Amino acid sequence: MPLLHAIVLGIVQGITEFLPISSTAHLIIIPWILGWDDGGLTFDIALHVGTLASVLLYFVRDWIQILAQGFGLNLGYDPVLSKNRNLLWFLVLASIPAGIIGYLFEKQAESSLRSPYVIGTTAIAVGILMWIADRSGRRHKDLGHVTVADALTIGTAQALAVIPGVSRSGITISAGLFCNLDRQTAARFSFLLLTPVTAGAAAKKLWDLMRHGGGIPADMHTAFLVGMAASAITGVLVIGFFMNYLRRRTLSFFVWYRIVFGIIVFALALFRFNGR
Repeated sequence: MPLLHAIVLGIVQGITEFLPISSTAHLIIIPWILGWDDGGLTFDIALHVGTLASVLLYFVRDWIQILAQGFGLNLGYDPVLSKNRNLLWFLVLASIPAGIIGYLFEKQAESSLRSPYVIGTTAIAVGILMWIADRSGRRHKDLGHVTVADALTIGTAQALAVIPGVSRSGITISAGLFCNLDRQTAARFSFLLLTPVTAGAAAKKLWDLMRHGGGIPADMHTAFLVGMAASAITGVLVIGFFMNYLRRRTLSFFVWYRIVFGIIVFALALFRFNGR
């Protein structure tokens, strides 16, 4: 894989994983439009590791406090997190549906569901869902008031992200808003929830690569590291931007982006089909 491709796709991953616009959709559509190799399983692992590094770097203090409190220790100074000492176990519980669905439908997600028509449909449909969620929730709960029911609802919604175009952050933030979390809290819970799911996915893919491919191919070492670094650095910057953005703004821009993106995907798919 050319290094320029690795850098561009790493940046795309870092941007689209944390904004509610679907990283999977963009990483399918962009190489498809440009005629690039997507790097296959090896590069997918690099992007997952980069994403994981982003969220761990940005939320390292949160995770230290959440882990400590989960095991009965007093560590950390965030007063909101201190109100919810069971948050670690809520995140574990919320990760289970995505783990099960991802395991059962991994092959379909990497084959038949990668159709541009599926991506266009889910981009628009989840955009509309985000619009409804952004206007219907009462947005009065912070992480200190997240309940088991909230965690299960958001975790179940996250399982739908196995379908390309849905967007893990888009669907989980929407579910959080329906549970009356404020926008920043919905995003924060979404990103914290991304950590165990991404770690599990990266470990599973790495295991598959070691078992069937014998490890990272020699000609992919540099692209692997470059893509991972580009994804991680971009991801940290985008998380900071998005959390600050949600202090003052709604999700309207991303709703419209998704709708326009979905229409463009449909148009490209029809143009290519008719041009054959």
